[in-house]
Amino acid sequence: MPIHLPPISRRQFLLRSLAGGAALAFSPSLFAAGKRTDPNSWALLSDIHLGADRSFMARGINMTDHFTEVSRELLALPKCPAGVFITGDCAYNSGQAKDYALIAELLEPIRAGQMPVHLALGNHDNRERFWEAFPTEKAVQRPLADRQVALLRTERANWFILDSLEKTLSTPGLLGQEQLDWLAGALDANPDKPALVLLHHNPGINGNIGLKDSAALLEIMRPRKQVKAYLFGHTHDWDVWQDASGIHLINLPPVAYVFSKEKPAGWVHATLERKGMRLELRCVDPKHPSQGQVVKLDWRAS
Repeated sequence: MPIHLPPISRRQFLLRSLAGGAALAFSPSLFAAGKRTDPNSWALLSDIHLGADRSFMARGINMTDHFTEVSRELLALPKCPAGVFITGDCAYNSGQAKDYALIAELLEPIRAGQMPVHLALGNHDNRERFWEAFPTEKAVQRPLADRQVALLRTERANWFILDSLEKTLSTPGLLGQEQLDWLAGALDANPDKPALVLLHHNPGINGNIGLKDSAALLEIMRPRKQVKAYLFGHTHDWDVWQDASGIHLINLPPVAYVFSKEKPAGWVHATLERKGMRLELRCVDPKHPSQGQVVKLDWRAS
């Protein structure tokens, strides 16, 4: 079963949030009934870094404000994306219970907009407290009992969501042999569509911040030609390139804050095409010079 928080009704959202005033931040028109869903449209988010205190700022950025701006933009799209991916570092620092309570609340407008949310974990998350905050996630039967992994089958691609959280507040990530074995088996059992592998950590050890077993991961992905892309966050950067085997490496920007002032904070609107994918960068600051940048990807031959 895929990792996801399913959509909720507009009525459910209003009943839950009106008492706390959260609903007032969103225009009712954003929840217009009858909006069509594009099955090939996806919202890619990373590093939202939400903390329990809505007013808290890091590096001069209010993370709650950034996330709310992205939520409004998602809800204002003419067609609903088929889903929203968040590639880890959901919590600000160490994944406290109150952080996840706010995250659950701030995700409700998106869910009320009929967009399921698919969550991965990063090094600033805490797996047990995450599961406690989302009881349905804790109870669901996962492919690996102690990791947040899943396979999501869609019309034009299969999404493989991995869990690279080794230890909370330890910067590098690790998949581990059990998870690597599961991925290899799941890829072999699903060779018929493009495979997109999504996790928090970047490949390689760059200043001790990357995925420790990235070489083993690439050894699994490269010969399996249905694997077309590896999507990740963690570095608070935006970049797209290909490795020697033709796999696209997609470094998603942070929703929260950047490490270099010239870099964009925001999200990526992905559209799956029959033989590739279109990526459009959406910046929190609409005046950023990278706003609206489009990257077209062609899949490597199977």
